[in-house]
Order: sequence, then C-alpha cells, then structure tokens
Amino acid sequence: MIYDNLKIFFQNVHKNILIVNTILETHSHFDIILIQEPPWSIICSILSSTSSKGEVLVGALHHLNWLSFARLPATQLDFPRVLAYINICLSSFCFFPRRDIINHRDILLISFFSNNVCFFIVNIYSDTSHSTLKYLKNTKVNINNLLIMIGNFNIRDWLWDPSFPYHASISDDLFIIADLFNLDLSIPTNLVPTRYSDIMGKSDSVIDLMFLYSDSRKLNNHMIHPEW
Repeated sequence: MIYDNLKIFFQNVHKNILIVNTILETHSHFDIILIQEPPWSIICSILSSTSSKGEVLVGALHHLNWLSFARLPATQLDFPRVLAYINICLSSFCFFPRRDIINHRDILLISFFSNNVCFFIVNIYSDTSHSTLKYLKNTKVNINNLLIMIGNFNIRDWLWDPSFPYHASISDDLFIIADLFNLDLSIPTNLVPTRYSDIMGKSDSVIDLMFLYSDSRKLNNHMIHPEW
C-alpha cells in the first residue's frame, strides 16, 4: 500500500514565496507537501478578448519535481489559502483535487488510488473566526477512507498544548468533525511549539494539528521540525 511509508510535510508559510521555494528544493524525500496560506504571484500575461495589454495570470509557485493542486479562485478576493504539492514520483497513483465533494477556499480534499481503492487526504486552514470548522460541521460531508486531515487550525487547547491551561469550546467541534471522518488526533513524538511568536510577551503555541485514520496501524506518528 502507498501509505505504508507515506511521508507528508506541512507548514503555514504566511505567503512567503522564498519559504515555499526552499521547501520544494530541499524536501524531495517527502511524498506530499501541504501548505497553508500560500503566496500567489503574477506568472505571466495572457491574451485577452477585452484588453490589448492582455490579462495577468496569477498562480502558485511551480516546480518540475512536484505536481501542484489548488482550487481556482472565483474572484481576486477568493484566492485559496491551502495548496498541495505531490511528488512527481507518485503521479501513477492519480492524485486529484475533489472540488466535486468540497469546494471551499480553505479546504483542499485530494483523492488517490492504491490497489484500486480510493483514499483521501485533506489540507485545512482555519482562521481565527473558525469559519472553516463551522462549514465542515454544518455541511457534514460523508467521506470514506479519509486517511489524513492536516491543518493550521488556530486553536489553542491544553489537549495538545501542555503550556496552555485552558480548553477551547471550538475544539469540541473539531473533534466532532474528526469523529465523522473516523479520525484520531495524532500526538507528535516531540512536544514543541508549531508557532513561534515574534511579539514580546506573547507565548509560543501549538495550533498546527494532524488527524489520522482511526483503523490504520500504518499511519501512527508524526514529528514537529522546530527549525521550520
């Protein structure tokens, strides 16, 4: 099975194109890279039927060794805040974004096939208003074989952050969603922050989380890279 040794890297890059380029250049030993808050930049100008100067084509950073997947924006204010890169070595597994199931700027659902079985992974960005979690809870999408849910959830809670003494009520919604998808919270092998504050007096935090398929013994751990 492909997911026996599946290696996934994920990070919120805060729209920094240099960080994305560095990750793509140096992380070829990973199978999948999931990005939250990716940068969007001008790629080129294309022919236009309405302007002699053409139209500006805006997109994500591309790399020869990676297949990129993102939702197409409906407007200039609708750029996706999640992005996925699949190692080109895995192209035979037919990775494909499933906007037919979930079409949301902050949720990227991707399917792939292994041994003629369809599996899913999902990349999520949930801002401080938690609108993405509310959407998932209210929509109640039924997805079988969801292996991994990864994201920047912007929730502090003692359940995954030992330095934080409180429980957040929105965490209950997150676990309801995880239960619907038959997922369990994965505890990293090293308990270190995932967000380092550059504001004096504001503590570091753990807000990036991974949920894994409950019935799988193959997907069973992850670690945090403090240098990132």
